[in-house]
Amino acid sequence: MIKDALLAEFDHEMGVTRKLLDRVPDDKLGWKPHDKSMSMGGLATHLANIPHWSGTILNDAFFDLATAPASLAQKTSRAEVLAHFDDTVRQARAAMDKSDAEWMSMWSLKRGGQEMFSVPRIGAFRSFVMNHLIHHRGQLSVYLRLNDIPVPAIYGPSADEG
Repeated sequence: MIKDALLAEFDHEMGVTRKLLDRVPDDKLGWKPHDKSMSMGGLATHLANIPHWSGTILNDAFFDLATAPASLAQKTSRAEVLAHFDDTVRQARAAMDKSDAEWMSMWSLKRGGQEMFSVPRIGAFRSFVMNHLIHHRGQLSVYLRLNDIPVPAIYGPSADEG
């Protein structure tokens, strides 16, 4: 089943992401590498919220950007980030309990009722949840490195951990 193949990958990526989020220090939440960059706390909050997209992708036929809520307010501590992440991961994992037919059914992204694109749910899940999370996790690992905070091993040893 598709679900079974994705669960191991999901669990691994979420576990590694949690390790990285656990390194974010409370006294660096406002730090930015550049004026145009997200703050470390904003990036950590965004990472913690990405699994939330799973429910939208796996339970709804589409998402309309015109109805998107305002951006999630930045969490004010590492503990808040981790609690939010744990909650969104738990909800996402529950939403993954779908049949192969459900994973392959189409999902659409719209803007003001206008379809922007439509893809099988598995593609949307991989893109909007998994790949998106991995992308921002890479950014956060650089933020940590620039602040001399040890980066955990992700796909193998880091310069800080074997």
